[in-house]
Amino acid sequence: MKALQFIRSLIFNAQMYVAMLLIGVVCLPWALIEPRGARNACKLYCRWVIWTASWMIGLKTELRGEVPTDEVLVAAKHQSFFDILVIFNAVPRAKFIMKSELMYAPILGQYAYRIGCVPVDRGKRGKAIAKMVADVERGRREPGQLCIYPQGTRIGAGVVAPYKVGTHVLYAQLGQPCVPVATNVGVFWPRRGVLRHPGVAVFEFLPRIPPGLPKDAFMGQLEKAVEGRSNALNDEAGFRRIAS
Repeated sequence: MKALQFIRSLIFNAQMYVAMLLIGVVCLPWALIEPRGARNACKLYCRWVIWTASWMIGLKTELRGEVPTDEVLVAAKHQSFFDILVIFNAVPRAKFIMKSELMYAPILGQYAYRIGCVPVDRGKRGKAIAKMVADVERGRREPGQLCIYPQGTRIGAGVVAPYKVGTHVLYAQLGQPCVPVATNVGVFWPRRGVLRHPGVAVFEFLPRIPPGLPKDAFMGQLEKAVEGRSNALNDEAGFRRIAS
């Protein structure tokens, strides 16, 4: 049975990247003409992967909580590539902070730029965010939901890792509410390897953290909310963390 699931996972992974290339190339002219074309192409790809995951590997998704539609900072648990797709598909105008060098990646860089992702150089994040806020206010950039991963990288299910203070820097500079997002997707889609497991990956949008909190209060509230609910969702999925 595990061998069959491995084969299904292998086929799913292959078609996922083929679809990325095909959709990216076919929709590129529309994406270059207007940002709406780029966003719709990205949404199409997200929905394709979510749909094929449901029947090819038996991985279904469930959204819980209130999905934000206004300008907020979304601070999400990051466990796999899949959570990027689900969150992008769920919120109306998601945009991510990305490494500036990715802007030069063929096709990918054009889409990232067109949907409003914010390229930053190491050590210059504050200037990039200030420019983004100013551009929105002047009508040069569409408003939306800025997404960040507080731990800075993918973290395996049940693994304890520190939260980076950069999230508070963005929160303070934007002056917007923060919407934490918890998930258990890492139980089914590990951060490494080919095998994907069947089940229900839950993504829960948690109550907002109001703007204006000091660093320690904000970071403590954010980590408690995201880690607490993610661990509860892991337990709900039948996951048990092995004590180190």
